[in-house]
Amino acid sequence: MSTNVPPGEFLGHPKGLYLLFTTELWERFSYYAMRAILVLYLADQVQDGGLGWAQGDAVSLYGIFTGLVYLTPLLGGWLADNLLGQRKSIILGGILMAAGHFVLATPHTTTPGMENTIFYIGLALLIAGNGLFKPNISTMVGDLYEEGDHRRDGAFTIFYMGINVGAMLSGIVVGIVAAAWGWQAGFIAAGTGMLLSLVIQVLFAQKYLGDIGVEPAAKRDKREAKEERDTPLTKEEFDRLKVIVILGVFTVIFWAGFEQAGGLMNLYTETYTDRNLFGWEIPTTFFQSLNPIYIVILAPIFSMLWIKMGPKEPTSPIKFAVALLLLAVGFLFMIGAVLQQGGDETVKTSMFWLLGAYLFHTMGELCLSPIGLSMVTKLAPLRLMSFLMGVWFTFIAVANYVGGLIGSMAGTEKIGVDGALNVFAGIGITAAVAAVILYFMADKLVYWMHGAEGNHHSDLKEELETASQHA
Repeated sequence: MSTNVPPGEFLGHPKGLYLLFTTELWERFSYYAMRAILVLYLADQVQDGGLGWAQGDAVSLYGIFTGLVYLTPLLGGWLADNLLGQRKSIILGGILMAAGHFVLATPHTTTPGMENTIFYIGLALLIAGNGLFKPNISTMVGDLYEEGDHRRDGAFTIFYMGINVGAMLSGIVVGIVAAAWGWQAGFIAAGTGMLLSLVIQVLFAQKYLGDIGVEPAAKRDKREAKEERDTPLTKEEFDRLKVIVILGVFTVIFWAGFEQAGGLMNLYTETYTDRNLFGWEIPTTFFQSLNPIYIVILAPIFSMLWIKMGPKEPTSPIKFAVALLLLAVGFLFMIGAVLQQGGDETVKTSMFWLLGAYLFHTMGELCLSPIGLSMVTKLAPLRLMSFLMGVWFTFIAVANYVGGLIGSMAGTEKIGVDGALNVFAGIGITAAVAAVILYFMADKLVYWMHGAEGNHHSDLKEELETASQHA
């Protein structure tokens, strides 16, 4: 934690949390606005303003792009830890992302092939900017709290709500804008959100964050601990890193399924879902706002729940296991949607299947994503904090790439009913099995955390020591 956190709290948390909340809100607005229309833009006909890609190729590209979005934080975290500091990294990343959105908004050129070149340049800027932005703002949330502060999980849940307020607004706004003025206007809306995020951070960071994120973490660690950066990891630190890696593997399974929302489930909604409501056809992008709407409603409940449970609060590994089980339940709804078609691709399915799927996926997300961010800040050595946050996002990068490959198996030119059923069922079964395995590994993982889980660790350590004495 920084030694100069500005005093004052709001609703039981440092005021800096709400600045980071707002900064992330508009950055996520920009990202999810682009995410909501990416595969639709790629698969749309050229004469309608799209790029005319096959649906399978669009889903595959979506997986590669989102995978790289979560891979580059590994480099961005290292740069922040060693050279730039978190605050400078966020500003530079925000500038690159805003530029990327506006490049994507460039009108189609008449030069053959150039539209794809411009498109790839825009994606590259988004990927690079996100790598600098994403790991560092999450790390700064953890820096607001002392080690062992019970408010940390709740703080990340509140921060996560900010992410999803932005995501909720984005799907609705970009859907309206793109429908009225075309895909390029949607990308302009996304870029505008990123500019708002930058302005908020520049104007208010010093007031509400003090010196948090200014000094590179490795330099600060050397100064405060008076030791060299290359000091070998202690056994306790190594055990904690093992927990990050093991839970990272299970995170891959969760996000590979969850990220079907922007790929396969997005195209399934467009192609096979009856979106008529009182004579009005709901834009497909609106369904991308279901998840963040649920987050905004449920995040405060989950945040309060963890605090109210006190010593009975589930450990991080148990929360992860519950998340995987909830993901599996969500895909039961998607299986139900496909079964309603009865193999007939002309049948349109009820949108209520999507409402149920996104609800359970969201509850799973709340048990895993903010908890994972919080866990990394608990377990990572200070000198490696942003780098290991980047490592954590690397697991999500792998998940997004794998998710794109899995989603593309539902069909190449156009997703098929049988292909969609196989993908939904396969993900559901895999998630359920992973949940059971993780449940039985949980106690050992908590032991390796060496006190990061508070009372859970103390109780478990006593139990293990007692058992060893009687062995």
